[in-house]
Amino acid sequence: MKPRVALVATGGTIASRREADGASRPSLGGDSLLDALGDIGLAIEPVDLMAKDSSSLTAADMQAVSTEVGALLADPDLAGVVVLHGTDAMEETALLVQLQNQPARPVVFTGAQFTADHPEADGPGNLAAALRLAGGLDGGGAGRGVLLAFGGRVLPAWSLYKRSADAPDAFRQSLPQDNPREAPLPGDIGALRVDIVSIHPGCDGALVEASLAAGADGIVLAALGSGNATQAVVEAVGRAHARGVPVVVSSRVPEGRLVASYGGGGGGHDLAGAGAIHSAELRPGQARILLLAHLAAGTPRDALRAAFAARTSA
Repeated sequence: MKPRVALVATGGTIASRREADGASRPSLGGDSLLDALGDIGLAIEPVDLMAKDSSSLTAADMQAVSTEVGALLADPDLAGVVVLHGTDAMEETALLVQLQNQPARPVVFTGAQFTADHPEADGPGNLAAALRLAGGLDGGGAGRGVLLAFGGRVLPAWSLYKRSADAPDAFRQSLPQDNPREAPLPGDIGALRVDIVSIHPGCDGALVEASLAAGADGIVLAALGSGNATQAVVEAVGRAHARGVPVVVSSRVPEGRLVASYGGGGGGHDLAGAGAIHSAELRPGQARILLLAHLAAGTPRDALRAAFAARTSA
């Protein structure tokens, strides 16, 4: 009997074709994408969940993907799950699925950099690799949690980031490591708001204040270097902390561990003194997801700092 694998289609470039107006839009469902592969030795069950570019996904959409994966994994006879997803937000949804489900069987995300009708379409190759991994035809998937199969690489969801807008080999990890194995986080992130505020040299606290005024449940700073900002931002972070709104500090630097060591009025040490939490390993997009997941799970504010601490040794 062939191993059973569920294929969850959500849209993205892998499902897109160029239309008459020149724009590429997701229009292909799971069945259409499977037609190009032929028989690869699996019983594949398509689930057309949505058809969106991942840049337009809401927190509720990401929650829907995580919830669907959890429901599919409730079937003990299912070998694994493949999720087709746009690359713009691939690492965010993949991390949410990992955090909320901590799957023992393979859950593999994949997608494409080039549309289905592109002469160099990479979707079929990525899809075939993901299906083989999820179905156990290629070793290395079981027990590793949520993985990405893309451009010839297999990478865990934790600390994943997109490094290129146009290369087929598009993803890396900011710190190469396996997914942390922890208890699943319950809850629904759909109604929560966590904003990402980009920091630049000399910036003031206006965007932090704007997020607070908009009712943000949390804020992530895409800070400089190892997680540094300005004195004005530190002061705004202090006001957010006083209002009970958690602020997590990440960085626009793509790789390496972040350490809150600099002073000078606006450094990471000063931000920590104002109540901010340093994200040691996750970049802004994934730091936002980790904060959303913990807020949805009702994690106490004083326990959030440990959730963002380094999982690997220095």
